[in-house]
Amino acid sequence: MINFLKKRWYFLILILIVLAIFFSQNKKNEKKEEIYKVKKENIKETLTLSGEIDAEEKVVLKFQTSGRLVWVGVKEGDYVKKYQSIASLDSREIKNRLDRYLRTYAIARSNFEQTKDDNWNKQYDLNETTRTKAQRILEQNQYNLDQAVLDVEYQNLLLENSTIWTPIEGIVTHIDVPVSGVNITPANATFEIVNPKTLYFSSTVEQADVVNLKEGLYGIISLDSFVDEKGKGKIKYISFSPKQGETGTVYQLKIEIDDKLKNLPLRLGMSGDIDFVVKEKKNIIAIPVRFLKKDQKGDYVFVKENNRKIKKYIEKKEEIDGKIEIKGLKEGEILINN
Repeated sequence: MINFLKKRWYFLILILIVLAIFFSQNKKNEKKEEIYKVKKENIKETLTLSGEIDAEEKVVLKFQTSGRLVWVGVKEGDYVKKYQSIASLDSREIKNRLDRYLRTYAIARSNFEQTKDDNWNKQYDLNETTRTKAQRILEQNQYNLDQAVLDVEYQNLLLENSTIWTPIEGIVTHIDVPVSGVNITPANATFEIVNPKTLYFSSTVEQADVVNLKEGLYGIISLDSFVDEKGKGKIKYISFSPKQGETGTVYQLKIEIDDKLKNLPLRLGMSGDIDFVVKEKKNIIAIPVRFLKKDQKGDYVFVKENNRKIKKYIEKKEEIDGKIEIKGLKEGEILINN
């Protein structure tokens, strides 16, 4: 027997091939047909974007000059009013310089007035040299007076800049140097303030999807910090130019949040998603894409009629979220896909 198999080995291989084909065909025949009952339905396409909570009004305040910090009037977590003073530098030196320049101004002003009184009648002098000399004296005194005015204004500006005030109301979220009595520079003494009344949902959208969005479009916001809470968001701004610093071409979205979300204890940087319905059709005949076939004559489906599979050509329209709107089918027809 062994010798026979050695001599007839190709018969054994042929038998194995036949058996493999047989079992494969049986398995294919055993595959259950997929069916779909045609019906009218609503279909929609949803665009989901990720984003985070941000604020329209947020500022980083710093002094324009270095100096000794003599007063810090707030701490992190405080709520401040608009135009409220929050910190000051030592201004004694500036005040002394301002007093000195004010005296210089007074002297320059007195000299100017005296020079005018001394030379006003020389304009009628017939001597050209005398008139020219008087005019130059008046001009020089005018320059001195103007210089004194500029010095006073500059020192007054320095005095004003020695105190920081906030241009917005809001919460103090960060202070670099929370105590007074230390020397600071503009770089190492910043105060950050955020207005919680101006919170919004910030997101970005790719160039292929931005054409489907418009200002005023509503979406549903889901925040990771509040899994059981959802609220509405309305697009109030779409940037015209791409956002800088991104790897691809994306555009900035500012989305206004509703009162339901505003009443939650939101914080800057809280992440979440927003869902927009960009396409929607109601009460139409639509079928799953996998049931649609195509040949040289056009698009068709297999319809089950009297236990027979009938090839039926149809007209397809728009595809939305895995389903295609179809013309040429009726409600209740059974489609076959195998």
